Amino acid sequence: MLQEQITKANAVVDAQAADLCRMSDAIFDHPEIGPNEVFASGLLTDYLKAHGFQVEKGVGGLPTAFRAIWKNGEGGPNLGLLCEYDALPGMGHGCGHQMQGPGILGAAVAIQQAAGDKPFTLTVYGTPAEENLSGKYLMIEHGCTFDELDVALMMHGGPATQTDIKSLAIAKYDLAYHGVAAHAALKPEAGRSSLDAMCLAFHGMECLREHVTDDVRLHYNITDAGGTPANVVPSLTRAEILVRANKVSAVRALMVRLEKIFKGAAMMTETDAEINVSKVLDNKIPNEHLNDVLMKHAEALGAPNCQPPRQKTGSTDFANVMHRVPGSCIRVAFVAPGATAHSQDFIDAGKTEAAHKAIVYGAKILADTVLELVDKPEELQAIQQEFRERLAAEKE
Repeated sequence: MLQEQITKANAVVDAQAADLCRMSDAIFDHPEIGPNEVFASGLLTDYLKAHGFQVEKGVGGLPTAFRAIWKNGEGGPNLGLLCEYDALPGMGHGCGHQMQGPGILGAAVAIQQAAGDKPFTLTVYGTPAEENLSGKYLMIEHGCTFDELDVALMMHGGPATQTDIKSLAIAKYDLAYHGVAAHAALKPEAGRSSLDAMCLAFHGMECLREHVTDDVRLHYNITDAGGTPANVVPSLTRAEILVRANKVSAVRALMVRLEKIFKGAAMMTETDAEINVSKVLDNKIPNEHLNDVLMKHAEALGAPNCQPPRQKTGSTDFANVMHRVPGSCIRVAFVAPGATAHSQDFIDAGKTEAAHKAIVYGAKILADTVLELVDKPEELQAIQQEFRERLAAEKE
């Protein structure tokens, strides 16, 4: 029975392939920076409505976010499919997000049409602004916790077909120092330099580097120097500060130390520090059982360049979802090995045959995985048990 459902689901994906690829190309050609993905969000929700999903827009406080639900009877598990559709500022779709929505929609319709008698709910979430605002973090902050899901799945393009083991937790600060402007030659004693304060904060971070674990990453950059000429003591300087580590608990501990540095720099320069935390993203909670199910179907389909899970990654707002429900993202190869996201390689491959094939592979892998989890509740139970154990260990 399961194999018949999988065969039918794969055929449904193939039947949609031309529409899915046209949708991906249209999103690629209309890059939108989150949370303003009006074109992409509309395209995706229209497709879901046309296939009988109940669509709610503006969930989690973001106008281009959505939740689409389809029920196969009453009761049973709630399987979640999440997609992103935002572009990179100044680059366009350099991360392959134009592929995600079409891939997720292809999987959703295939699951719908291949569903058997066992009851379940299929929930598709549109999650905007991953690149610049970490939309899932914001959605959770505004009450959309995703915790009605029994599992959360995503797809993403990449140089290999694989899953992830971990990601780095991260905190982002928007830091500003407010000082007193003065003529640097005629009355320097009246000035209180915001730039001096920021330089001291950066130096403090450099000193901190010697006293942290090897996994810690500290980044900083001035974003606004106020346009002050060299002969004027600057009254306003702004910067973006990032701190990363393997665990979010380590990031939070470092935040205490960083804020002492920020405040100390203000004290030394008699300026005022404006310290705002714009986001804190968790590290991923890996689920090897779920990863194995995804890769089993990827290999059965002959997906390109299947590889072991990635051991080294950056940061993602999907990790905040994975601290609430078990989840995984299947990455599907569409660029050459060694290519990195946020690069011209991803732009150049955005509308290629390889990208179109990755959409189809991703849709099939996700559809086949969901159908298996519905058919074999013991698989879903094992995934949830691993999640509970790993989450408990994370908090030790």
